[in-house]
Amino acid sequence: MTTTLDAPATVAVPTRRKPAPSKGRRTAKRLLRRVPVWIVVAILMVVVLYPQVWMVLGSFKTQSEFLSNPALSLPETWNFDNYIAALTNGNVALNYLNSIIVTIPSVLLIVFIGVAAGYALEVMIWKGRNGVLLYVLAGIMVPGQMILVPLFIVYFRMGITDTLLPLIITYTVMGLPLTTFLMATYFRSVPREIFEAATVDGSGPLRSFFVIGIPMMKNAILTVGLVQFFSVWNDLLIALTFTTRPELATIQVGLLSLSDEYGSTQYGPLFAAVSINIVVLLIVFLTLNKKIMAGMAGGALKG
Repeated sequence: MTTTLDAPATVAVPTRRKPAPSKGRRTAKRLLRRVPVWIVVAILMVVVLYPQVWMVLGSFKTQSEFLSNPALSLPETWNFDNYIAALTNGNVALNYLNSIIVTIPSVLLIVFIGVAAGYALEVMIWKGRNGVLLYVLAGIMVPGQMILVPLFIVYFRMGITDTLLPLIITYTVMGLPLTTFLMATYFRSVPREIFEAATVDGSGPLRSFFVIGIPMMKNAILTVGLVQFFSVWNDLLIALTFTTRPELATIQVGLLSLSDEYGSTQYGPLFAAVSINIVVLLIVFLTLNKKIMAGMAGGALKG
């Protein structure tokens, strides 16, 4: 006789769920994960901003303070004598005016011609445009130092060496290859159907350029314009080569001459002049930072 024993019934034991972390705890963990990033950012800010802060503080020191006090010491008196000396005795105000006279026409010519060339090379269809684009790219590979002496000879024979015109011409020609290439890249990101629809509606190439091309490239134009602005404004080699008289010197050449005035470096006026130069450029960059980022991102997207 066989007896069958039933298996013991399995009793389901309810499992306890772990309580969800509170909102405060999640926030604390999220902030804790960001601490290393904040530390790295803080270190980078100190590395970048410390020299500028040290330079601005140094612009308020006297010559004796530079020679006798420690380099990291604060100025004993806060006055603007160094700034007044830099703008008057150092001719920094005249140098700034020369830089503005040179930079604004150069940047306007570079941007307008470069945008038009990029539009013609990328949007318009004509025979040989690829070869022309390669020819333009070859201009980027030519070092500017190689053509300075031949250009100086040409300008001297033309009789324009005692003016600011050689600087404007040289900056415009040297900035066009890169600007044309960048604008062609930006126009490549615009859907071709937009220009084709404008053509069907009776718009010619010139009207499409001004009505469609330029408005759609506003951020790109601003980005390229600022890149060229900083390049022209901060140039020293070209300005030093073609500037034959002190009254024609740009701000960079003026700062170079200010460091050797009276046979010794006047640190106070020099630091004041450099502070004015950098602070103005920093304000321009921070004001237009969002536009610059939008323009740089626009050329990386294919429409």
